[in-house]
Amino acid sequence: MIEWFEDLSLGMRFKSGTATISEDDIKEFAARYDPQPFHLDDAAAKQTIFKGLAASGWHTAAIAMCLAVQTRPFGPHPLIGLGVEDLRWLLPVRPGDVLFLEGEVVSLTPSRSKPQGTVLVKWTAYNQNGEAVYTFTPIGFVPCRPKAD
Repeated sequence: MIEWFEDLSLGMRFKSGTATISEDDIKEFAARYDPQPFHLDDAAAKQTIFKGLAASGWHTAAIAMCLAVQTRPFGPHPLIGLGVEDLRWLLPVRPGDVLFLEGEVVSLTPSRSKPQGTVLVKWTAYNQNGEAVYTFTPIGFVPCRPKAD
């Protein structure tokens, strides 16, 4: 059971549940946050480099974040961070895709001044065919185990 920074180790791996992406999901997100034709209109999308409707990369990022939160890599602690490294969209996400995440702890750095550590988990989102569609490495903070009095 992961509860504190000290419970994490380099190479530790996590795997999420799944999220199925519908055409309606893609269009609703795009209409609100990324209103470009290749996210909103099937016919227009066919005329682009995507050759069909594709989810916004920011939609993919939001789905990946939701899957990461549900995975609870830091036990009871929220996923709080300073930023994200190495964010990449690798393949378009299409209607009907089923996404899941795999993560690996790639860096652990205890703070010299605070009772916490910095954790980098490299997450990769895959579709139902096992193809990597998105990757990101958030810079997370996890509390250290409280010292006994």
